[in-house]
Amino acid sequence: MDDRFCLLQVHAHPDDEASKGAATQVRYHYEGVRGVLVTGTGGEEGEILNPEMDRPDIVANLHAVRMAELDRSAEILGYDKVHLLGYRDSGMPDTEANGHTDNFANADLGEAADRLARILRAEQPQVVITYSDNQKRYPHPDHLRVHDITGPAIERAADPAWDSSAGDPWQVLKLYYANTFSRERMLKMHAWFEEQGEESPFVEWLDKIPEDFDASLTTRIEIGEYMQAARDALLAHRTQVAPDSRWMKVPVEVMRCRHPYEDFVLARSLVDTDLPELDLFAGLRAS
Repeated sequence: MDDRFCLLQVHAHPDDEASKGAATQVRYHYEGVRGVLVTGTGGEEGEILNPEMDRPDIVANLHAVRMAELDRSAEILGYDKVHLLGYRDSGMPDTEANGHTDNFANADLGEAADRLARILRAEQPQVVITYSDNQKRYPHPDHLRVHDITGPAIERAADPAWDSSAGDPWQVLKLYYANTFSRERMLKMHAWFEEQGEESPFVEWLDKIPEDFDASLTTRIEIGEYMQAARDALLAHRTQVAPDSRWMKVPVEVMRCRHPYEDFVLARSLVDTDLPELDLFAGLRAS
């Protein structure tokens, strides 16, 4: 692998980097690709989902705790650099947190895109992963904001007329949307719960996903070897994930056997590739 390649992922909160495209990041790290993470917010509104961490000292310092969790997760995933956009967690829709003037959803769209564009010029990724505008499964304002700023940021970073003080123009060549789970993967994990005679947490999710959803997927990355690292990174977010939660019940070896892939949608590309792809850097490698 050419070590000049760079993969940059844009996520909304600490822990998102460990649940979306995580094993893909680990794979490319071991192949020599520079990995860069951009996190939009500090996760201040994240609910403490692990009872062991629901303590007064954690609650009082949740931002600092989540930053430490992010550092550990990024280390496990092999990120070379972590950038914080510096916004406050906007909270779920129709909550009091939506009113904070310094949250991500209330930020000026142009100013937020500028922050990301400066990072793109500094890091020079050929490939960027972000979120799509379809967030029906989890309509968090910050996830929508990640989508809203990424396209404009890519355009600004490439524009010679935009902010000469931010470094030389840089053209991102491929933009992908991360899909936490394909419908195929959900069905296979759902089947495992049914085989164990347990209630499946995927029932509600499957009801929200059209049966033809997987037809939109363009790129499948094999990540079987790297699933354990992705799970370890997720568990590093101790405030957000309890080790005995229902999401942790499917053994990694079962996941590796049944669906050792992460799936993406190629949203923009300046290079020609044949679909479906098996490599985010398809079309960029020397022949």
